[in-house]
Amino acid sequence: MHLRKTILATALLATPLFANAKLSQSDIKQFAAQADLKFGVVDNFHDNDGGYIGKIQLKNTSKVALPKGESNWQLYFHSIRKVKTPKVKGIAIEHVNGDLHRLVPTKSFAGLAVGETLALEYEAAAYIVSYSDVMPRAFISLDNKDAEVFASTDTEDLKQFVLPIVEERQLKKFNTPKDLSVIADAQNRHALNIKNEKYTPSQEDALKRIIPKPLDVDFSRGEVTLSSDWVVSYQGSLKQEVNVLLDDLSKLYGLKLEANADHISVGKKPHLSLKVDNSIQSGDAESYYLEIDKNKITVVGSDNAGVFYGLQSLLALFPADANGSVELPRVEIKDSPRFSYRGMHYDNARNFHGKDAMFKLVEQMAKYKLNTLHWHFSDDEGWRLEIPSLPELAEIGGVRCFDLSEDSCLLTQLGTGPHKDGSGNGYLTKDDFVELLKFAAARHIKIIPEVESPGHARASIKAMEARYRKLMKAGDEVGAKAYLLSDPEDKSKYITVQNYTDNSINACMDSSYNFMEKVTYELQQMYREAGVRLENLHFGGDEVGAGSWTNSPACQKMFEEAGNGVAGPADLKPYFTQRVAKMLAKRGIAPGAWEDGLMYDRVNTFNREEFPNPVFTANAWDNIWEWGVADRAYRLANNDYQVVLSHGTHLYFDHPYEAHPEERGYYWATRFISNEKAFGYMPDNVYANADFTRTGEVIKNLEDLVGRPLPQLEKPENILGMQGQVWSETIRTEDQVLAMLFPRVLAVAERAWYKAPWEGEKPDAQKRAKDWMTFSAALGTKELAKLAKSGVKANLDVPGGEVNKGTLTTSVATAYLDVEYSVDQGKSWQTYQQPVNVGDTQVWLRSSLNDQVKSRITTIN
Repeated sequence: MHLRKTILATALLATPLFANAKLSQSDIKQFAAQADLKFGVVDNFHDNDGGYIGKIQLKNTSKVALPKGESNWQLYFHSIRKVKTPKVKGIAIEHVNGDLHRLVPTKSFAGLAVGETLALEYEAAAYIVSYSDVMPRAFISLDNKDAEVFASTDTEDLKQFVLPIVEERQLKKFNTPKDLSVIADAQNRHALNIKNEKYTPSQEDALKRIIPKPLDVDFSRGEVTLSSDWVVSYQGSLKQEVNVLLDDLSKLYGLKLEANADHISVGKKPHLSLKVDNSIQSGDAESYYLEIDKNKITVVGSDNAGVFYGLQSLLALFPADANGSVELPRVEIKDSPRFSYRGMHYDNARNFHGKDAMFKLVEQMAKYKLNTLHWHFSDDEGWRLEIPSLPELAEIGGVRCFDLSEDSCLLTQLGTGPHKDGSGNGYLTKDDFVELLKFAAARHIKIIPEVESPGHARASIKAMEARYRKLMKAGDEVGAKAYLLSDPEDKSKYITVQNYTDNSINACMDSSYNFMEKVTYELQQMYREAGVRLENLHFGGDEVGAGSWTNSPACQKMFEEAGNGVAGPADLKPYFTQRVAKMLAKRGIAPGAWEDGLMYDRVNTFNREEFPNPVFTANAWDNIWEWGVADRAYRLANNDYQVVLSHGTHLYFDHPYEAHPEERGYYWATRFISNEKAFGYMPDNVYANADFTRTGEVIKNLEDLVGRPLPQLEKPENILGMQGQVWSETIRTEDQVLAMLFPRVLAVAERAWYKAPWEGEKPDAQKRAKDWMTFSAALGTKELAKLAKSGVKANLDVPGGEVNKGTLTTSVATAYLDVEYSVDQGKSWQTYQQPVNVGDTQVWLRSSLNDQVKSRITTIN
């Protein structure tokens, strides 16, 4: 009997006790550190294109058991697709808000003993085909308070916690309709690459290729050696441009030139002459003339910007490795831009990537003659600029953490995790922004700030609610309500595309407009401090949740008042737009909005006459051809809005470079946007860009696909230009965002500056291929290396290749980029020079720029 008791006691000590047990903080800390948590997609073909089966796999490799039944723990995870399954295996799956979900044990939960694995399959909306759809930093909490991150998910190596995506039902979005996407592999990449190889120019010609391509280039015989013996002679008004030039020459090429205003004679010294002459290129703004001759380089601009761009073309002829002196071809260039608006949109509201990322982006935009940065600094997930009079915007709206009250931070989203030092947190201080404005202005870049409203505004709403609670507690009711953006009595029910239920600014409260004016005032003061003018303020306007304001007492009161132009919820978005536009007009600022923020419905624009603004810009983005709204760019332009082409199918650089699960990015507009696809965008004919549907089907008749006549462009003067976009839901670090931007930014610069002869309703495929290969060769020969020299690790194309009878041949889309191969699973790498015998061993391939910049690895079995 005594022996039996001893055995029983020993067994009890060895077996976790489940019943009615609660976990301690030390328990969940150990559990999170040691347990293995993984996520996966099981079946995208589950419900046509309406849902998929996902999987959560929790292997208890810790020494802590999860007790059976109800308990005090909750497991939080990020899912960009809203989970439909309410309960599985005794675990309730709850949607918190946005992408945040949690697992909560119920009475029927069987517990999770040490060594056991819990596998939960659930149904969620849409589909997942990419590792980057799954967010890192899941965490476990006690009583919804203290939280610990699962170490297995605390990484940017997504394959560490995402189950393999290899089967067709994982790689494809749906099976009904058929997803025709071709998943990239070494063999099909190789087949595509070799089609264009015959058009590859010599490296000598590639070095002469300026990006963006000038209008008129005439190379002469011979070269000129530019060294520190040269001097710069400049018209006095060009001092700012000269300072940027001298800094670039010194920092990047080791060239230190003396510079003097042109009233000082240069004597017989070889020199660089800079001046403004507004008769150049018929006086067109931003035009220039560049001549490189034996002992003189001349840059004449129609204005200061033209001189600056002439200097960028001069620098574009430098080899990347130039140091101390440089051999330049003798050349004469006459050049003018295609569009006055040449831009990049940058979202760091979703995830903040640091101050340096913004400066690097602006610096490179200038080198490629882009002149507008559309800065999306506010959204649901973050507010990224200090507003001194409303400190809560940055202090709370700029930080995500695990605080369900949202008094100290926003609700965690997008893989930030529970702690304030998690990824994606941060903001620019006022001084940072003033510094950025000065830096951009010196490089002829205008910054357009975007204050997202009335939708996509959760960060500002929650920050102002926290301010309200703080001031009410202090007894300051007037101050508390001054900038409140939400009606406490609002019972409206809605859910947005990003699964938020509370992100619409209340359009019926005067405090909402007080807020917009206060932020505008603060922005104007920053611009003035920087010595520039706030010319355009973008207020977003897009994707307002259907159902917003329908049960708001403040709005109901407005509906009942006669003569205010608001009879019901459908009138509120144009009403909001009118009030903001009139406020901006009084301040001399042009408003801007996304296209759907200016539409009553799918085809009818807001009445332009209701807005007093001479300029009202509209970003046309939604050109998903089969959705039937790709004609909005022309509808808006014809109705006197000034349109910036921003189309998702070619210009959204948060999309993958190729169709492959290891590529980062969303893919709602198209499965991929390669460098070549972005390069091939034709802004003069929106409809000519209709190539494939979202299923991958070739579009043969666009009007038949849409099912109605497509309006033609009647007022081309209202197309201001074009811009690329990057949205940052899946992009958490500086290196990640710069790789998503570059080198695709260069393709935007090319098309915004230069109209190619191959463009047209039916583009000349052969001429386009030749032009692309010259552009590609310039990337591989010098531009990628120049980017790296400036601290930008651009994305490198993954190589293609095949093994035929034991012989390896490889290729890469970017001409002259090195390819490396390994036959020992990456232990050692060799540079591919020519076909080589590798036998029947598995081969690994990657492209390589230098020791630090490599492509993703692909394999050939």
